Amino acid sequence: MDYTEAKQRIGQLRDVLRENSRRYYVDNAPTMSDQDYDFLMHELEALEAQYPELLTPDSPTQRVGSDIDAPAGTNAEVNVRNDFAKVPHRYPMLSLGNTYNIAEIEEFAARAEKTLDTAFTYSCELKFDGTAICLTYRNGRLLRALTRGDGVVGDDVTENVRHISAIPGRLSGSGYPEEFEIRGEILMPYASFERLNAEREEIGEQPFANPRNAASGSLKLLDPEEVGRRGLTCTLYHIPSGSVDFPTHDDALRAAASWGLPVSPERRICHDIGEIEAYISHWDTARKQLPFATDGIVIKINEMASQRALGYTAKSPRWAVAYKYKAEQALTPVLGIDYQVGRTGAVTPVANLEPVQLSGTVVRRATLNNADWMTQLDIRIGDYVYVEKGGEIIPKITGVDLSKRAPDAPRPAFPTHCPDCGAPLVRPEGEARWFCSNPDGCPTQIKGKLVHFLSRKAMNVLAGDATVDQMYELNLVRTPADFYDLRLGQLLMLDGWKEKSATRFLESLGASRQVPFERVLYAIGIRHVGEQTAKDIARHFGSMDRVAEATKEQLLDIPEVGEVIADSVYGYFQEERHRAEIRRLAEAGLRMAVETDGDAGSDALAGKTIVISGNFSISREEMKALVERHGGRNSGSVSGKTDFLLAGEKPGPEKLKKAASLGVPVIDEAAFMAMLPADDQVVPPSASDMQLSLF
Repeated sequence: MDYTEAKQRIGQLRDVLRENSRRYYVDNAPTMSDQDYDFLMHELEALEAQYPELLTPDSPTQRVGSDIDAPAGTNAEVNVRNDFAKVPHRYPMLSLGNTYNIAEIEEFAARAEKTLDTAFTYSCELKFDGTAICLTYRNGRLLRALTRGDGVVGDDVTENVRHISAIPGRLSGSGYPEEFEIRGEILMPYASFERLNAEREEIGEQPFANPRNAASGSLKLLDPEEVGRRGLTCTLYHIPSGSVDFPTHDDALRAAASWGLPVSPERRICHDIGEIEAYISHWDTARKQLPFATDGIVIKINEMASQRALGYTAKSPRWAVAYKYKAEQALTPVLGIDYQVGRTGAVTPVANLEPVQLSGTVVRRATLNNADWMTQLDIRIGDYVYVEKGGEIIPKITGVDLSKRAPDAPRPAFPTHCPDCGAPLVRPEGEARWFCSNPDGCPTQIKGKLVHFLSRKAMNVLAGDATVDQMYELNLVRTPADFYDLRLGQLLMLDGWKEKSATRFLESLGASRQVPFERVLYAIGIRHVGEQTAKDIARHFGSMDRVAEATKEQLLDIPEVGEVIADSVYGYFQEERHRAEIRRLAEAGLRMAVETDGDAGSDALAGKTIVISGNFSISREEMKALVERHGGRNSGSVSGKTDFLLAGEKPGPEKLKKAASLGVPVIDEAAFMAMLPADDQVVPPSASDMQLSLF
């Protein structure tokens, strides 16, 4: 490649890398695999080394990818902030050089041995697939939490980080410096990721592609309490040498663990390349049993003096390197593409694949996300595509093998009309997805909303998808209010239904009239309004009438409600058909206001934020209901705003530890019940009562 060709190729590579860096760090919506991105970066590094006169300070090889200034509402997350304070890092927060080739790890070790004139060891650690965080502690208390940002300046996300239970607000033990920094990753465990995506799909929001994206989006939410509910955790792995004085990196991490900081126990001190390769080989398999995502191994020179001797490049330390595992990948043809309509009318393209084994399961389908993503992939029917499992969970298509493309392979046309009802598709401003414009006439949307209305966390009526399908096909129901007009004779028309099953359904429907107002608000299916948001809105306004008359500005007065949710709620009640449906539900006897009679409890817990952990004499759901009935607010994580931790039998040790570090009171069930009015107290069984109950 001559100078002119190299200059042109360097320009192309920089454009592609910058765009994909933005998609990764800012949008949390990467469309290129990590491996492809890294290969392009290595190609750019090689060309700049060959033609140093073409190297510029703004090249991606000289700069860390930046998460600063992510626009609110990007990708799957709708309620993020973009106005966090920008704070300079005391020490630059650099990235690591990485490789997929074990020979390059051998070269790294050989260079270190040649450069250093003293004996040294290696600290080998898991490479966590999360979002970077830098914590500062002063006098044993969490002072500040910054994102990586651009490596020089980060976003101040301290208040959100205080709601992550794994991160102590106050250190334990002794011997910690007056002030120091420690760095690591915010992670979303697989269990939290699956729960979050299920909740998002339930309320019509786009699911996250993988746990890393979910962790990054969650860290910048408007509502710190919601951050706490996301189930995030943290692993810390580096204290800058200027921040503390320890002989080795391992000594520093051992000290951090003694202060109550979450440090990974999986690191190993290695003495030569053989031990390093054994560690890499072990975790290539063992990491698949971990509860969170990892994508490689980090090898660091352990001795601090040796780290200082080796120094840094403009972008990364010379004393550390990352070995990244190749994602398990399969090549399989696309048999066709379906376009699925969700409850909110969002149309999602899904590729039907020739079945292929991947990470222990058979993959037959993979989402294509949206029309833009299909265009970027330039996917065709019949193409052979590379399939990976994002975060080891969700199958995703990462690329197309163009060498196998047939000359006449048809380019799929994203529909212009709903594949279910034929109505035109619309793409709201700021959205990546297309939506059916016929919410009240599209069968899939109608049935999805009906199923949601009956669901356990909404009206809790004994019926599911199959029942709703039958009722719809027989033209018995079209809106939720229609359920309350059903009669026994109509139900006996359903396949397999006898008088007993029909009676049970009607009894369940009757019981739903006692469901509290906040669940009715959740059940009607306003887009972006989940279970907790419905509670927050219901408490703030007190009745459906007041919610319906609220302006967008009044909705924004609720701390937990941002622009997207406010727009959605306000827009919903501007539609006369929605107001008419609410009137019918009210006439059917559903609760349309927060109860103010004796059943509504008291203000005994007014203004208190309470975290519940452990087992009690009543169910956890009943305990949460008690908290809310008496004016309290349930929270999923302990923070500086928590008034007390209500601990039953076998409470979570991390919550207890967090409460102790923050000085949050811990009370038992008996003490909690004593805070309530006498008529609403549940007396926990004594030990002797529990023993007698076994016989």
